[in-house]
Amino acid sequence: MTHAEQMPPARPPLPHPSHPAPAGGPIPTAAWPAPPTWHEPAVDVAAAATAARGRSLAPDLARGLMLLLIGLANVPWLLHGREQGLSSAHQLGHDGADLGYQLLSLVVIDGRAYPLFAFLFGYGIWQLYSRQSAAGTPWREARRILQRRHAWMVAIGAVHALLLWFGDIVGAYGLTGLVVVALLLRRSDRVLRIVAWVLAGLLALFAAMSFAGGLLLGTGIAGDLSSLAGGGLATPAGEPSYPWFALQSLGLWLLATPGQLLALTVPLAVVLGMLAARRGLLDRPRDHRRTLVGIAVVGIAIGWAGGALAAAQFAGLVLDPALSWGTMGVSSLAGVAGGIGYAALFALAAAAIGERRGIVVRALAAVGKRSLSSYLLQSVLLVPTLAAWGFGLGSTLTPLAAAGVAVAAWLVSVAVALVLDARGTRGPAEALLRRLAYGSRPVAPPTPVA
Repeated sequence: MTHAEQMPPARPPLPHPSHPAPAGGPIPTAAWPAPPTWHEPAVDVAAAATAARGRSLAPDLARGLMLLLIGLANVPWLLHGREQGLSSAHQLGHDGADLGYQLLSLVVIDGRAYPLFAFLFGYGIWQLYSRQSAAGTPWREARRILQRRHAWMVAIGAVHALLLWFGDIVGAYGLTGLVVVALLLRRSDRVLRIVAWVLAGLLALFAAMSFAGGLLLGTGIAGDLSSLAGGGLATPAGEPSYPWFALQSLGLWLLATPGQLLALTVPLAVVLGMLAARRGLLDRPRDHRRTLVGIAVVGIAIGWAGGALAAAQFAGLVLDPALSWGTMGVSSLAGVAGGIGYAALFALAAAAIGERRGIVVRALAAVGKRSLSSYLLQSVLLVPTLAAWGFGLGSTLTPLAAAGVAVAAWLVSVAVALVLDARGTRGPAEALLRRLAYGSRPVAPPTPVA
């Protein structure tokens, strides 16, 4: 036997991350197109392997808890019959426990839940792309799958807004996903970091200018601005006619959906979610414990500090409540940090749980796997119960009581998710979106939309 025959066979080259190999073996190097090297993403091999094997607990746990925060953030918009702030849905004039809850919500929940949603959505974009890559789907086809998925999310959001919820966020995330996938999917980590810094810088500039403007305008013009705005918000929830409610709801959605993209908080959180997914921060939280601890501590501290400023203004301690837009920029930017801090905290909880799967963990994960269905179910439960065209309880419930209704709706979604999980069944919305995005072709299993 010659020396060459004794040598082990050379390992075949790994496929290029942007041109994954089919299941039958690697594509010959000569068959790959030569894409520009300056924009190739740095793929975390371990994270891609995790995506290929199946689900990890941390993202689903975060999604399950996120939906509770979403319900609590949404329910003030469904109260009516009382004056609300110009930029906050919280009703004015409450005291005692109700005011205390409103202030707590401004610090902990408002403006933090939706950035968390967006961060997890961005994380899911890269997870889905990794799954498709591991299954051998060419990158252009994987991109088309993502684009179809996000386009259908916009359509689902429009129907959701027309029928039930004028605050729908699915359409805004779908629109953001279309832009991000088209422009940034295969860009390098360096490019994504630059984009994130630019978006954060623009948000910081807006925050500084709005706060300074509020200080300079003072209280003298605040009353005039408040009277011009009709004294506060008037949401469609108080409309007793369902047809008119539906038209107003869709009209608000048509304005708010591109507005969410232009407001930059959602794109910033999505880009940061993609960066986190490339490193597998939530898929392998034990490997990134120190990083996650830092993100959780700093992110939540910034998020709560920004929320405290908004709460102080709502209580009349900082600026005039009629100039609530003065702290809106600070609260929005801080909300991104807070939402990402929550995601890191939930990932640390998943790392601590390890392989233990009690009923609480299984319930939260079941909801997280069916995040879109659970989100839509909350609207089905809350809107007819509180809106004037339905049972109209939104005109009588206090903020604290309404929060209890939101928790009850979330618990119903948990119970439904547990039943579906026991049957091994996807959520109906996830199954529909999968069918619309993938058709009948065999594909790698997708991640949730959020």
